[in-house]
Amino acid sequence: MSATKTLFFLALSILFVCDAQAREPDQVIDLWPGLAPGEQTEVTGITLDRRANEDPPATRVKEITKPRIYAYLPSKEKRTGTAVLIFPGGAYSYVVIDKEGSEAADWLNSLGVTAFVVHYRTKPVKKREQKNEILPALSERPLQDGQRAISLIRNNAARWDLNPNQIGVLGFSAGGQLAALLTTRFNHRSYMAKDEIDAVSCRPDFSMLLYPWKLVDSKTNQLTAAFPVTAKTPNTFLVHAHNDTVTPLNSIQFYAALKNNGIEAELHIYRNGGHGVGLRPVEDSAFPTWPQRAEQWLELKGLLKQ
Repeated sequence: MSATKTLFFLALSILFVCDAQAREPDQVIDLWPGLAPGEQTEVTGITLDRRANEDPPATRVKEITKPRIYAYLPSKEKRTGTAVLIFPGGAYSYVVIDKEGSEAADWLNSLGVTAFVVHYRTKPVKKREQKNEILPALSERPLQDGQRAISLIRNNAARWDLNPNQIGVLGFSAGGQLAALLTTRFNHRSYMAKDEIDAVSCRPDFSMLLYPWKLVDSKTNQLTAAFPVTAKTPNTFLVHAHNDTVTPLNSIQFYAALKNNGIEAELHIYRNGGHGVGLRPVEDSAFPTWPQRAEQWLELKGLLKQ
């Protein structure tokens, strides 16, 4: 890539960051009627102190027991009918609500895509046993929230001028693991149905996984049983960096499983880029160009037509 193009993409990334930091969601929707499954409190989260070494900083919210959806709506004249639910990262200890949330929503809005940032439940203060032992540690409650969120958005598609068959997911890091679970475990609801919303499909129509976390067994580097890819798994777009401390084999093995099952997929491995960067600039890296690749993928799938 030329120096001119690199500078252009870096400037574009900075513009996304500055604009998204100043923007409030258009709507905030409670995910559950009353208490979420198994919860005894309703806490929307505690915001951690920002890290001194981050410029610009990122916002992290922990101890969420009352999950919510934060809606970011494109202008009516730009709407394509496509929606994406965004699942930020944070190792299930917190959610990074701007760098891997609202900033991605702002990018999607620029394409005419309606975006919903899901503030799913995070690591409980008191240790609680996970009922499903196949699932990755701490993922059971977020999976419940993710399945509920997809069904809720699809059930209310007309409210936001959406096509109920054009609802996808975008996940970063631990949110990428969660999105991978949603992409592969839609046949089995992970909680007892609450109401008519839970009768609506929780299968994403497409998926975008950004440097997904812990999809493979650390000893064998093979995809674990938690992610049963089949011929019915949605089409998927994957992005990782070769030098990511969260091994790119997570994305590579997920892509291989998709390929082996005849599922349309696209995989991008960048030379460098590290981990947890969202849409922000990375020195000496083309990683921040992934939104352009994703836009092309969405366009070729017919998801950006007005």
